Amino acid sequence: MREVDVIGVRVEMPSNQPIVLLRESSGERYLPIWIGAVEATAIAFAQQGVVPPRPLTHDLLKDVLEATGQRLSEVRITDVKDGVFYAELVFETGQEVSARPSDSIALALRTGTKIMCADGVLDEAGLAVPAEQEDEVEAFREFLDQVSPEDFQAQ
Repeated sequence: MREVDVIGVRVEMPSNQPIVLLRESSGERYLPIWIGAVEATAIAFAQQGVVPPRPLTHDLLKDVLEATGQRLSEVRITDVKDGVFYAELVFETGQEVSARPSDSIALALRTGTKIMCADGVLDEAGLAVPAEQEDEVEAFREFLDQVSPEDFQAQ
């Protein structure tokens, strides 16, 4: 397993499908995962520190964990099969719960939990970005700085 960081979310054209982009913390591979618009908004809200007037599902789950004294120790992206990614929530008690990566990432951002990715997933779906292409990645980061969560809501 390798730790990954959330670079951000964007809408992939021409499909108009949101993706979340992850990057190895100590490596050069990126991992794009196609997600739903609601999850893209939840991830963008968490990254931008937006607090909605009423809790979103991921905020509610965070509140439930806190109220019951549970702590999330890590989120693991464990597998990819036929283009579908799988994840697990791992609790300090050792319990593991199967979850979608998008929900897991949204919760991890809210709880400050590290996100781990299986080597096999990075080997299969990760994209190595050579240093000379880092300009494109920087342009993507600039895009993320300017995008708002409302840009991901269905029209």
